[in-house]
Amino acid sequence: MSVFPEQRFSIMTIGVKDLSAMRSFYSDTLGFRDTGPKEMAMFDMGGFVLGLWEADKLAADIGNDAPANSGSKPFALAYNARSIAEVDKIFANCEAAGVKITTLPHKAFWGGYSGYFVDPEGNAWEVAYNPFWSFDEAGREVLPKEAN
Repeated sequence: MSVFPEQRFSIMTIGVKDLSAMRSFYSDTLGFRDTGPKEMAMFDMGGFVLGLWEADKLAADIGNDAPANSGSKPFALAYNARSIAEVDKIFANCEAAGVKITTLPHKAFWGGYSGYFVDPEGNAWEVAYNPFWSFDEAGREVLPKEAN
């Protein structure tokens, strides 16, 4: 038995400055169902959890004495849609809700179609259609087999 974790996510926690505003954005604007306690927002993302927690508390829990958000690297959470039309519909809904769109959907260099929006604290979300991937019955991506 391996001592390393299985190759899967359980939870992705983002350290946030304003938990109340971020909780409202994800619940009210995007329509995600929050199942977290008062101290932390938690959203079931179809097999793993997206968590939002106060940045200073997360940094302390990690054991990082540097100020929260210092030296962090860019990252994006991603949602893979089932079609180009679904990507466009999501962006139309985001635009109607006043969500800041940073990159409009477009044909991507890798052969798919994608765009980006950000939450109120600038955390990026990519919404993409990847014609090379498929979904299982639960809506999870099925990655192509490695080339030999």
